[in-house]
Amino acid sequence: MDYSTKTDIQILQQIGDFVKAERIAQNKSQDQLSSEAGISRSTLSLLERGEKVNLITMIQVLRVLDQLQWLEAFELKNTISPMDYIKLQKKYERQRVRNTDKAAENPPSEW
Repeated sequence: MDYSTKTDIQILQQIGDFVKAERIAQNKSQDQLSSEAGISRSTLSLLERGEKVNLITMIQVLRVLDQLQWLEAFELKNTISPMDYIKLQKKYERQRVRNTDKAAENPPSEW
């Protein structure tokens, strides 16, 4: 789904719909979920209706619903810069092996 075309209100509504659907799927009432999350029932109702709530409220609710995996999108990935990659490649390139003993045994021919 392309969220860049949605308004902020539409995204909030979608989050609210998700929370409500997940709550119902887990057979929890608003009172039960709000109590477990440590928020008021009216705050949960606001979240489910797509109204503005604090981010911490949403995290508390998602934690109780065991749905924190969506936060993986915010994880910082360890990436290597292009310059560091090139340096690593050069470090491990094959090097020409020279045998200095043979060079001394076979002097250049004289013409």
